[in-house]
Amino acid sequence: MIRLEGITKQYKNTTAVHDISLTIGKGEIFGIIGYSGAGKSTLVRCLNLLERPTKGKIFVGGEEITALSDRDIRKKRQEIGMIFQHFHLISAKTVFDNVAFSLKAAGIPKEERNARVPELLEMVGLADKAKAYPAQLSGGQKQRVAIARALANNPKVLLCDEATSALDPTTTDAILQLLKEINRTLGITIVLITHEMEVVQKICDRVAVMEAGKIVELGTVYDVFSGPEHPLTKEFVQSVHSFSLPERLLESRKGTIAKITFKGDSAESPIISETLAKFSITINILHGQITYINDKPLGTLIIEAIGSRQEIEAAIRFIAARTKQLEVLADVA
Repeated sequence: MIRLEGITKQYKNTTAVHDISLTIGKGEIFGIIGYSGAGKSTLVRCLNLLERPTKGKIFVGGEEITALSDRDIRKKRQEIGMIFQHFHLISAKTVFDNVAFSLKAAGIPKEERNARVPELLEMVGLADKAKAYPAQLSGGQKQRVAIARALANNPKVLLCDEATSALDPTTTDAILQLLKEINRTLGITIVLITHEMEVVQKICDRVAVMEAGKIVELGTVYDVFSGPEHPLTKEFVQSVHSFSLPERLLESRKGTIAKITFKGDSAESPIISETLAKFSITINILHGQITYINDKPLGTLIIEAIGSRQEIEAAIRFIAARTKQLEVLADVA
């Protein structure tokens, strides 16, 4: 659906985006995550040419949009909806008129606008707010208006630039569920910019991690969470799944402390029970969690194994062979 070839965006004194090539599939929810200044917002604004790349090509739906004239670009943007962190609603217009604005700009006749807007408001759960003004709405309701407006012209792509950053956690969850439902029912490709890994975990199929204008890691959300490789990715994953133990716990232990990651079938298998039945050791569970990412289980467990050196080493090898991911954090012996 979207293909980037060697996209670079330079300003006078800096390179915001550096030589990025990327493909985003039709109907995919694709996350781009990074800290402020990473270049993620610049990259997403290149996707509808609000920012023209200095170098490279962008294809949307098989068409090279970087080769279009300004007039044709304006028309193409009707296929690419966009929502922002701060909503960008017109305060003097009602909810109905804010949504109708993009239809009017596209040259849609009034009769069609009057029929389309109620459908959109119903879709985003604001059918009863048509006559309200933005000042009368909560932050979540304002973002729902912005989503309805972005969907007005039946876009094939929806760009979301920090769309939930100004919202509280409960409202964020509701907006993410709305976006997921829109993706499911309409088949719209969604590109979501964020600095919150929890947002990526809840909604995205794949994710690109950006740093200093470059993509430093790319993969399915499940693979990135279960086996992050780049230090920045590990930092983001740690922000959601924190498994660091206090030093006092490590200092007072009597055995070997190991961190085990359970992926796929191993997350639902009785590996610890099997280990205790097979080896003469005691296992203390110090920390643990199992979560589901795109309906697939991912578990992390920190254990202390106590027993003879020979039995502990054999047990560690057994668990490592079953899970493929085991890290010894401390070894008293």
